[in-house]
This record gives sequence, structure tokens and C-alpha cells, in this order.
Amino acid sequence: MTATTTPTIRRRAALLAAPAALFAAPAAPRAQGAAWPDRPIRLVVAFPAGSVTDTLMRHLAEPLGRELGQPVVVDNRPGGNGVVGTESAARAAPDGHTWCVLSVTNGALNTYTIRRLPYDPLKDFAPVGFVADTAYILVVAASHPARDLRGLLDLAKRRPGQLTFSHGNSSAHIASATMARLAGVEMTAVPYRGGPEALTDVIAGRIDSTFTDFPAGMPQIREGKVRALAVTSAQPLPLAPDIPPVAAVLPGFELSAWFGMGVPAGTPAPVIARANAALNAVLRSPELAERVGRLGYTPRPTEPEWFRDFLRAQIETLGRQAREAGLEVSG
Repeated sequence: MTATTTPTIRRRAALLAAPAALFAAPAAPRAQGAAWPDRPIRLVVAFPAGSVTDTLMRHLAEPLGRELGQPVVVDNRPGGNGVVGTESAARAAPDGHTWCVLSVTNGALNTYTIRRLPYDPLKDFAPVGFVADTAYILVVAASHPARDLRGLLDLAKRRPGQLTFSHGNSSAHIASATMARLAGVEMTAVPYRGGPEALTDVIAGRIDSTFTDFPAGMPQIREGKVRALAVTSAQPLPLAPDIPPVAAVLPGFELSAWFGMGVPAGTPAPVIARANAALNAVLRSPELAERVGRLGYTPRPTEPEWFRDFLRAQIETLGRQAREAGLEVSG
């Protein structure tokens, strides 16, 4: 009897165990997702150290690392107006351990200004979320004859093509070009490797003006090295209420410098969800809001799909503004 019933008992046990095995099968992938990240995160900043993008990420990296349980290492890879670093991040392994800042320049304007752009912000990246935005400040050297924006534009009218403006990225370029177009004046653009270098030559008096980011510009303004003429936001900034908006002289002018986060396309959805949750937790932190708020940044936590829609809309809007401003297409 025992010899005949033992195989039957074994078969029944196997049948009973089968459903349990089916339910247990997904446990391995879940465990792998829960273990992410299992090594440091490389955060690619496609602009130089000291740039507006770099400054914000330096404040974000440490608390984000605490939230994720792994260090977040800022990797500056400047060059080609953000192309070099952005392309390198797009080609990285889609495992969630490489993040890339997608900004107004490398995330939107480059799609218009660079003919053979070697990456597609929408196809080559999966969005993690929006990070923050800020405004640009139009500055001239402290010794410059222009005392305000109207004075600068009047001077440009009297000396067509002789006044220069520097730019270290496409967004600063479009700000000056749009201002000149709306004012009906001709100014000469001088490109630089990054915003810090563009500002340095204005301080030295070699360039007439530049739109610099708030964190870089305000210390120079306070020290009397440059004179602030206007901001690109529609309204004066709370941290600099005495600086009027460009729109006060040129109605309709508005431009923000914004920053979001992406990972290589193909990154698993659970990893993106975890990354978004960690990013938003940091952005909602009163400590971070106070720290970056002093520099003029406004943190804005969002969902990944919101940032994807925003990015798509910005590519369309800024491309149109670039055409209207007459920005040349390179490459």
C-alpha cells in the first residue's frame, strides 16, 4: 500500500505547490527593484562648474543621496553647448545609476539650434521629474554708460551692431537676441564656453552685456562689479525687488531658466518611480527650499509624465522663439 500511495501523495503535493510557485515567481524582480540603487548615482551636468545648472545640482546632490541611500556624484561634462555631456548620459546603461539634468538649453533649445543633434531629449531619455526654475538678470559692467535697460537700448540704436552681448548657453543667447528683436536694435553676439566665462568678460568691460543666472549675478551685483538692468521674469523677483523686469520696457518678454531630471530611455519603470519619489521628497524639504531659495531657485516637485509634457511644450515654444529671434542653426 505504501509503495502505491507514495507517488500519488507526491503528485498531489506537487500540484498544490504549483500555484504557490506561480505567485512567488515575481518576488525576484521585486527584490531587485527594492535593492536599487546598489551603487553611487552619477549625475551628469553638461555645463561647467559654477554654471547655474551646476550650482543647483551641488545643493541637490547631498540630500538626494541621503534619500536614496547612495552617494550622488555630480559629473561635469561641458562642451558643445551641453551636447557632449547629454549625449554621454543618453548612451549610458538604462539601470537608473546615471541621471542627467535636462535644462532649457540641452533639453529644448538645442533641438532647434543644432542641426545634427546626436540625442533626442524625448526619445533618448525617460523623465524623472522637474526640479526647479529661476530667472536671468541682464547686467553690464559697473563702469558702463547704460544706467538702465532703456539706456542700453538707446545706446544700441545709436551704434548699430557695435554693442556686444555674451552668452554661455542657448537660453542666455535667446534672451539677448529676443530683447534686441523686440527693441528693434542690432547687437553682436559673442559665444562663450559657459555662463561664468560670459560674465567674467562683462565684469572686465570687454563685453557690453549678458544675461547671467541669479546665483552667479547677485554676488557680483552686491560687490559693485556689475550693474543690474533687468530680470527675465514677468514680475520682479522677491529677492531682488528693485530690479525691474525686461517686460516693463518690452511688453511680453519673459524667459525662465528651468531644470529637470532624466535617465536613459529603457530604465525600468519601478526604478523611475523610486527616483521620482526620492527627488520629490528632497524638493519638498523646507531645508532645501530655504537654501536654494536664497539663490533665486524655486523647487517644483512633479510627476514624470508632467515633466515629459512640459519638455515637449518647451521644445515647441522655444524653437519658435529661436526662429523669431533669428538664432542661427549650427552643425
